Amino acid sequence: MTDQLRLMAVHAHPDDESSKGAATMAKYVSEGVDVLVVTCTGGERGSILNPKLQGDAYIEEHIHEVRKKEMDEAREILGVKQEWLGFVDSGLPEGDPLPPLPEGCFALEDVDKAAGELVRRIRSFRPQVITTYDENGGYPHPDHIMTHKITMVAFEGAADTAKYPEDEFGPAYQPLKVYYNQGFNRPRTEALHQAMLDRGLESPYGDWLKRWNEFERKERTLTTYVPCADFFEIRDKALIAHATQIDPDGGWFRVPMDLQKEVWPTEEYELAKSLVDTSLPEDDLFAGIRDNA
Repeated sequence: MTDQLRLMAVHAHPDDESSKGAATMAKYVSEGVDVLVVTCTGGERGSILNPKLQGDAYIEEHIHEVRKKEMDEAREILGVKQEWLGFVDSGLPEGDPLPPLPEGCFALEDVDKAAGELVRRIRSFRPQVITTYDENGGYPHPDHIMTHKITMVAFEGAADTAKYPEDEFGPAYQPLKVYYNQGFNRPRTEALHQAMLDRGLESPYGDWLKRWNEFERKERTLTTYVPCADFFEIRDKALIAHATQIDPDGGWFRVPMDLQKEVWPTEEYELAKSLVDTSLPEDDLFAGIRDNA
């Protein structure tokens, strides 16, 4: 019945889809599930994080086009469909006090109006399951927080014909489950960190764990562990396709693949809303749906 199963992953910027839940999506694609990535912004204000590409005048001048091309490549690697919502990257404000967000950016859009653009995609694609970020955005980037807001409004709004009329937004439809990506969770980070130390290797997670304690991050409830270790290589290949954002020699890739697969072979999610009965913990985003597809 997998040809009837559809998964929508809503992300803030190009590259987010490859760093959050990519192996899960590749796994479901391999099973015949229809997977659509919705990217809210073009990533126009993203910094060039790959030191090998910093200072490249062409990239700096054409960052929007470059990031679109990177997204095209990552999409092909993952085997997913992808659509843009067309909002403008808000950037990550820095300083104390923080500067105001730039006029016209995604994070300053009216939430209900912006959610309407996602409602159109939901009603057209008709996913049973949607993934997005938690109320903190996974980390407090204004675009990630806004992505959470519009996704939660659209999850309900896709079935609300009074708020989003069918003649403008398409036939009403109600998704059944929405999840928060929680791949960067403390149990996973601690397990990989300790496994690296046990092997006598330098761990890239030491500073992460220190900052975790400093920021007193709220521990999230992990409800769903999707086994997808066989797709970790595809995940990494898709991530490297976002060349302006990822240093292939950086910390992302310092944990040996065999160690990752042995110590932590899943990607994790937090079930935020479900309109079907399911038993926790789950190992499938379509738990409670698959048998009735």
